[in-house]
Amino acid sequence: MLNAPLISVVSPVYKAEKLVEPLVARTKAALELITNNYEIILVDDCGPDNSWKEIKKQAQLDDRIKGIKLSRNFGQHYAITAGLDFSKGHWVVVMDCDLQDQPEEISKLYFKAKEGFDIVLARRHDRKDNFLKKLFSKLFYNSLGYLTGSKQDSTIANFGLYSRNVINAICTLRESIRYFPTMVKWVGFNSTAIDVEHAERTEGSSSYNFKRLINLALDIILAYSDKPLRITIKAGILISFLSFLAALLMLIRAIKGNIEVMGY
Repeated sequence: MLNAPLISVVSPVYKAEKLVEPLVARTKAALELITNNYEIILVDDCGPDNSWKEIKKQAQLDDRIKGIKLSRNFGQHYAITAGLDFSKGHWVVVMDCDLQDQPEEISKLYFKAKEGFDIVLARRHDRKDNFLKKLFSKLFYNSLGYLTGSKQDSTIANFGLYSRNVINAICTLRESIRYFPTMVKWVGFNSTAIDVEHAERTEGSSSYNFKRLINLALDIILAYSDKPLRITIKAGILISFLSFLAALLMLIRAIKGNIEVMGY
C-alpha cells in the first residue's frame, strides 16, 4: 500500500473513558521510539460511558488517531475485527485498552519481529490479575485446548505484533463467531512469543465474568471444533450398548424364571 503507515495499533475500547487519554499518550510515546509513521485505531464497542467522546477528542488533536464506533455492543473480538479491516500498517499491534497491556512493550515486539517473524506474541510471565480471574482464565484455556485439539497458553491473549500478510489472511476469515487468538493460530505463519511486563488494572473491572467466559468458550468450541459432537456420539453409542446389555440380561433372567415381578 502506497504511503501506508509502518505500524497500526488496534485497540477495542469498552467502558474506558478515563483510560483513552493516557492510552493514546503512552502509545504515541512508545511508537515514536520506532517511527513517527503510525496510526492508532480505537474501536468503541458501544459501552455505557463517554469513551466515544474521548476518542473523538483525541482524533481531533492528531490525525494519526482514528476512531471507529460500532452500532451496538458486539464484543471485544468483533471490535478487533473492525479495527483490523480499517488498518493499513505494514505491522499491526493488537492490544487491550485497559493499559494492562503496556504500550512501552511494543518496541520489544517490533525488534523481535525484525529477526524474521510474522507474529510476535506477548507472554504475560507475571500476570497482575486477581486469583479468581487467573483461575477462570486457566480453566477456560485448558478446556478450550482440550476440546479444540490445540495448544493453549493462558499467559497469551490478544497483545502482539502481526505482519500485514498475517492481518490480510485473518481478514479473509468471515466466520460469524470471532475469536482473535484462534484465528491467529489458524492462519499459521512464522511465530514466536516473548515475555512482557503486565500491569495492574487502574480503572474499572474486566467485562469478562465467569458466565461470559463460559459462553465465549462454548461459542468458540462449537465454531472451531467437532470434538463436542464426537464426544456426544461416542457417549450415545456407549449408553446404547450398555442399555442393550442390560436388556439382554433381563431377557435371560426372564427365560430362566428368575424375575418374580410380572411385567418387569
